[in-house]
Amino acid sequence: MNYRIEKDSMGEMKIPENAYWAAQTARANQNFQISKWRMPEEFIKAVAIVKMAAATANNNLGLIDDDKADAIVQAAFEIINGEYSDQFPLDIFQTGSGTSTNMNVNEVIANRVSEILSGKKGNRKLCHPNDDVNMGQSSNDVIPTAIHISAILTLESNKNKIFKLIDCLEKKEKEFGKIIKIGRTHLMDAVPVTLGQEFSGYRQQIQNAYERLCTAEQWLEKLPLGGTALGTGINTHPDFAEAAIKEISEFTGIQFKQAENLFEGIASKDTVVAFSGCLNSLAVSLMKISNDLRLMSSGPRCGIQEITLPPLQPGSSIMPGKVNPVIPESVAQVSAQVMGMHSSITIAGSSGLLDLNVMMPLIAYNLITSIQLLTNASEHLADKCVTGIKANEDRCSQLVEWSMAIVTPLAAKIGYDKAAEIAYEAFNSKETVKEVTRRKNILSEEELEDIFNPENMI
Repeated sequence: MNYRIEKDSMGEMKIPENAYWAAQTARANQNFQISKWRMPEEFIKAVAIVKMAAATANNNLGLIDDDKADAIVQAAFEIINGEYSDQFPLDIFQTGSGTSTNMNVNEVIANRVSEILSGKKGNRKLCHPNDDVNMGQSSNDVIPTAIHISAILTLESNKNKIFKLIDCLEKKEKEFGKIIKIGRTHLMDAVPVTLGQEFSGYRQQIQNAYERLCTAEQWLEKLPLGGTALGTGINTHPDFAEAAIKEISEFTGIQFKQAENLFEGIASKDTVVAFSGCLNSLAVSLMKISNDLRLMSSGPRCGIQEITLPPLQPGSSIMPGKVNPVIPESVAQVSAQVMGMHSSITIAGSSGLLDLNVMMPLIAYNLITSIQLLTNASEHLADKCVTGIKANEDRCSQLVEWSMAIVTPLAAKIGYDKAAEIAYEAFNSKETVKEVTRRKNILSEEELEDIFNPENMI
């Protein structure tokens, strides 16, 4: 392999000739060999959006010449379009400000600019990663800004997957609207409900989660860009932030604005923690729905079996004919993973030591990954499970008739204690509540049929 020599403030480093990154990336790559986890592509693209906007703003302010600004914008666009994805090798477990990743992007852009302007990488006189690409910025305001941008753009590009699940659940809500089944509280028999009513609850859970995320997006539209190191805006033009954020807004189609308090925006990650909380809420909903589907489909002969899930693959290497609820199981695992990531984000968010949060790479990775996992799992659950669910009407009807909880309306007629006696007697004699009530001649046949009609209980 051929190498070139690049320098930074600490000295010289050997860099592979085909690499666009330079000395600071090389040092970080040596220092942080902890995991195989890398910063998400969506986050790298968000940093490049900031660099593109910064170059345009600085050019408009007369701080950087046209040729250099145009080349920086071109290089940033290339990154945004997915080129050079192999040029961002750094571990997410790096310096907590994300300086290593910020400099990684700065160096790739600077060397690409040098190549655009001269045909060769490594000429820092043509474009300097700090003086030019990072002009008017600090890692301390770039990284949190990129977290906000990447989270919104990732969610926007995946919202349709959540809505697909809402739509599928709504269709099942209507399809199952007249199928009466027994309800359950504490996993014990309760009064009747329709299967459609239960699915309406699932649909509303996901609808609420979707709406919470839409609201939470607005919190992320406030960017700390322009605060530089601590929030004071040192080493940046007073008009830089407004101009750069305007460029970001025009490019993304999202109406970003500068945060009201840059000190809070840099030292605190409370907004991101709150946004992650909304993701966690979606994970909770997906876990509950997945578990319910598993319970209601349990069997097929020795369980509840009120519904049948699509059979997708053999469920056992030893028991022939066994089919498992594999899709709800996979979605439940996604939910567990995201709940864990939210805990990590919560801990990371509380690590704002004095004037800077120092766990931002971990926050960025977990936040983007959570969005991707949850939206993919929502679509997965919709396409491979919910769409193909079938109701077992005979089984639902049988369990309603056999349940002791159907005695509930009788309590309003004869009192709670007498109704409870009938329920216990039905259990011990292995009769239905209706049969015991008829045998005791407590009600006329007409009253009996009316009180024990499940349609009157829903």
